[in-house]
Order: sequence, then structure tokens, then C-alpha cells
Amino acid sequence: MMTSVKSGVFLLVLYSTTQTLGLELKSDPVASEGFVSTELAHVVSLTCLSDGAELEWLRNGQLVSVAEGNTLGTSRLCITPVTHDDHTAIFTCHQKNDTSVNASVQLNVIYAPVHSGIEEVVVEETRELVLSCEVRANPPVSVSWKQNGAPTDLSKSSFLLRNDGVTSKLTVAQADRAKHQGLYSCKTSTNTYSSTKEFRVTVKDKTIQLQADLIFPIIAGVVVIGLTTLLAIVSRWRRIIQCCNPAPTSDHSQ
Repeated sequence: MMTSVKSGVFLLVLYSTTQTLGLELKSDPVASEGFVSTELAHVVSLTCLSDGAELEWLRNGQLVSVAEGNTLGTSRLCITPVTHDDHTAIFTCHQKNDTSVNASVQLNVIYAPVHSGIEEVVVEETRELVLSCEVRANPPVSVSWKQNGAPTDLSKSSFLLRNDGVTSKLTVAQADRAKHQGLYSCKTSTNTYSSTKEFRVTVKDKTIQLQADLIFPIIAGVVVIGLTTLLAIVSRWRRIIQCCNPAPTSDHSQ
């Protein structure tokens, strides 16, 4: 029996350990002090047991729709695959006619950024250079940046480093070939894990570009001058034609 909610798909199974009076919530993997630890793309199975009462499931307080026949006495739920959005999600089973009889578990999703390959980055002289590295992880990772194999010195070369817990960004307001061209790396690590993303930065000569707010007035001016000149030529041409036409003659014969 199967239903889906948001990023997960819900199925059947049974196992483990959270119990209140009149209700028991089992999990696979086994819960520890109300927490179920799992990893991205894995499966978490929940089974709720009662003394025959009709059951309902909630995910973060929102009702989960389950298949007919999967609510009376025993109800099963399967989260597959586990995603980032499932981290800290609370799954609650309660009796439909008495919501005070309930049991819950909270998911603890363990994940880390995975980096591979090398990213080619091309920037013009004096333009902004931005290198982005994913750092979202549970537990949090430490982040270190290097330029040409040496730790990046933020006090030199106009580097600015930002980290919002999801992305670490190394930024230079105005790229300089002598200072900023080369090979960069972003390393994310814990005591048991490490992953590195590399960037090959090429700083090329600056190209001359007219700003859009300057181009349009110039084009408009040229168009106005052109039309004015054309109208003047047409008007002058008409006068010339009129002057060249022979004057009408009158017949004086009697």
C-alpha cells in the first residue's frame, strides 16, 4: 500500500521503539530517544500500532493521506527516498477520535556535499569574480579555500568570503589577471569525510561595451537626426520640382 507526500513516498514495513499508553510507534532504522538517524536516498519505515482504533499520520503537523485500509489498528508509512527536506521532519501517529493519544519520531538526516571535477571560470579584467561551493551538510562541515595550492589570504588580493550554511562564496569585486588567475579549490570536511571542488580561473582582456542606458539615447538621437534630414531633403526636392515645372500659358487668340 502506497501513498506520496511532498518529496517522499509512503509504503509499509515494521520495527522498533516509541510507545505511549494505547499506542506504539515502531521504526526502521531503530529510533533512539525519539530520533531516527538516516541518510539521503535511504528508506525510513514507520509502523503505528493501536488496540483497534482508527489512526492518522501527521508530517510536521500536516495530515498525511494514506491508502484506504491502512488506518485501522495498524498503519504503516514509508519515506522513500529520504531527501534534504526530510531533515528534522516530525512524523506523528495519533488516534483519530482522540488526538491526545499519539506518538512521534523526528528524522535526523545525515548528508554532506559531494564535489567532483573542475569548473572552468572565465572573467574579464575589472569584472566581478564569484566562485561558489556547496557546503550544506549535517553535521556541519568545515570549509577551506586555496589559491594555487596555498591557503587563500583574505587580507590580500581583495578577496571576500561569505558562507550562509548552504553555499560558500569567494568573491573579488574587480578581477586582476596578475592577482586572481589560477587554480582554486574549496574543501569541505569533517573528522570522517572530505570533498574538494576545483576551479580554473582565466582572466581575459576587458572588452569595450557600451552600457544599455547610453546606447538607447544615442540610437534615438541618430534616428531623430536622420528623420529630420530626410524631411528637409524631401521638402527641398519639392520646391526644386515646382521651380523646374514650366509656367502655365494662356491662349490670347480671338
